Amino acid sequence: MAAGATGEFSSGESMCFSIPRSVILQLSSPVLETLEATPYTPPESSPLSIKSLLQSLLSSNSSSCSNSNKEQIKNFFLCLATIASASDLRESPTLCWITTDLTLSAKSALQQFCEAGLYGSVGEMVADLFGEIVPDLKRVINETCVDTENEEELVSANVPVGYSIVAAHQFRWMVSQVGYPLLGKFCWLVIPCALTALDHWSPEVKAQGMVTFIHIANNVSTTELSWYEEAILDACCRNIPSSDELWYRVVEVSVLLLTHTQKSNPRSPWFDRMLSEMLGHLERQPFNKERRDAWLSLIEPVFDAMGLFVVAHFRRLFSLFFQWMHADDDQTVTLVLERLNAIIKLTWIRKSPHTERLVDELVLIYKESAARKNRELLRSSILQLLSLLQRCKGVQFESTWEKHTHDPDLVMLMSSFNQHQMQIMGS
Repeated sequence: MAAGATGEFSSGESMCFSIPRSVILQLSSPVLETLEATPYTPPESSPLSIKSLLQSLLSSNSSSCSNSNKEQIKNFFLCLATIASASDLRESPTLCWITTDLTLSAKSALQQFCEAGLYGSVGEMVADLFGEIVPDLKRVINETCVDTENEEELVSANVPVGYSIVAAHQFRWMVSQVGYPLLGKFCWLVIPCALTALDHWSPEVKAQGMVTFIHIANNVSTTELSWYEEAILDACCRNIPSSDELWYRVVEVSVLLLTHTQKSNPRSPWFDRMLSEMLGHLERQPFNKERRDAWLSLIEPVFDAMGLFVVAHFRRLFSLFFQWMHADDDQTVTLVLERLNAIIKLTWIRKSPHTERLVDELVLIYKESAARKNRELLRSSILQLLSLLQRCKGVQFESTWEKHTHDPDLVMLMSSFNQHQMQIMGS
């Protein structure tokens, strides 16, 4: 393993900086050739050509270049990291032009570069370079962290945001190459840079920061992350009102980091703050299908971690659930029923005024399901919820259920419900 790859930086330089210039030039050649042959049309709104930037990083390795060997190797590595990162997130508007051939060429060069530096893996090589490269990437990202939402001001200031976007992609790719337990030793270095990306105004830079934090949360221990949890969770809360294009990522990273750091403390005020921010955002556009479905599909770990403390949010939760239960699409209704099932099991909806209305709404959905494509699946979920309510609410459920027993449209439901209860009693 190279010096510094364990997270303890040695006084000497990374081993890859001793690789001869001739080797770097040899590795650069096929990548540069493929890059030059790759079609690219710069966006009209951007003064920066990403292809030209990558070409300049590789061209710096020519024998006539005055850059030091160390700078040339760093440029070579950053170019390969940029190209390699494109294969992970194809939706990136900045790197979507990078072809599979170009990506394969860059990954091949990275592997040969790793072997030339005598590293055991690409992850070890990247870890060895963290100290040299991450501070530079943080500086580049921070240079365009303009604290404004005024797009005209950003344009007039000629902010070169393209450089920050590329740096964010490079940083995210580097972090993603290092796993547990090695990554934990670099929290002090990578988390401040990830926070800088998360605080950026550009959605693409933010997105790279979010993906980075997802990898960090999955590859460092709770103890290692605990030193930064306040700053991280605060940044997540501030990003919840982000644009719709980032909503799924925002919820994903917020749920993961919240449960990762606070799961042993259901009384943590972070649960209340995070859930309140999310519910507020959902309440502003309750009929936004993409927003509600993303949240419904990702939020259950937070409910599991909060347990009975979810009760404090019942008023707002049930207000949204009662609206979404009658959505036109089956996916939303299915997700709502699944989340209701989880909440009822966790809380037995204690001291809740919503029991009677919930029974009424479930009965109504059962009737509506006759015209739905996934009718049988929905009716099965409704039956399970009604049975669960009967067990946990007893007399309160029975008094509400009684008024539906003579409805001619519910004969099948009554029969299925009775059979279901008998099966439970006999099991």
